[in-house]
Amino acid sequence: MMLWLGTGLVAQEVAAISPLDRGFTLGDGLFETLRVKGGRVLRLEAHLARLAAGARVLGLPLPAFDFPAALLATAQANGLAEGVLRLTLTRGSGPRGVLPPAHPAPTLVITAAPMAPPAPPARLSIAEGTRRNERSPLSRVKSLNYLDNILARQEAAGRGTDDAVLLNTRDRVAETSIANLFAVLGGELVTPPLADGVLPGVMRAAVLAEGARERSITPAELATASEIFLTSALGLRSVRALKGRELPGFAVAEHLRTRIEGA
Repeated sequence: MMLWLGTGLVAQEVAAISPLDRGFTLGDGLFETLRVKGGRVLRLEAHLARLAAGARVLGLPLPAFDFPAALLATAQANGLAEGVLRLTLTRGSGPRGVLPPAHPAPTLVITAAPMAPPAPPARLSIAEGTRRNERSPLSRVKSLNYLDNILARQEAAGRGTDDAVLLNTRDRVAETSIANLFAVLGGELVTPPLADGVLPGVMRAAVLAEGARERSITPAELATASEIFLTSALGLRSVRALKGRELPGFAVAEHLRTRIEGA
């Protein structure tokens, strides 16, 4: 396995970053998960735009790298015509303390992996042990700090479900631990707005472009949905059940999957 580290490709078994890297010590960094299909990276411009937006929020200077070339080189070095790339950008090494160094030297890592087999429709629970903080700027940044998501996913596993719906501090639906959420309510396809603590997903944007509408959703409303599906950079996933209630169908998700998933 080859990965991109800094300015070039290296073998995974010899790759190393400093133990003082702030991505390791403080979670000070960003990441993007990108799908490769037919030898090309899907929605590359949207991913890089989100990376740049997150870097502005964190005050993290983007290195003058050719990101598209580095991503393509990593895919090709691993013979990856269909699969997944992960781009991780940290602030780099720094002294002890929370305040970032005045002149950081960011660390860039790109790894490659094959696509997992399609997942079956998900069974969801609602997380009770953690909330999404819609007032935090980090709710709209794909940062390396995923501990709330990890706690929610562990809670879901303990309940025998595949993922957990995260509510925000105002008891509104935000997203799941790893995906944006869409629901058909009263015949209308809706998704929570960014102001409710939602990550601006690239696949979410594609579904919005197909006519979905943003509006706040309460847990009680979500419980009445005729259909729910999840979106991530890797595709759409239908939801089979929410809190044990079986959902009647997957028609909207299947329609959108054929239109946008591999575009």
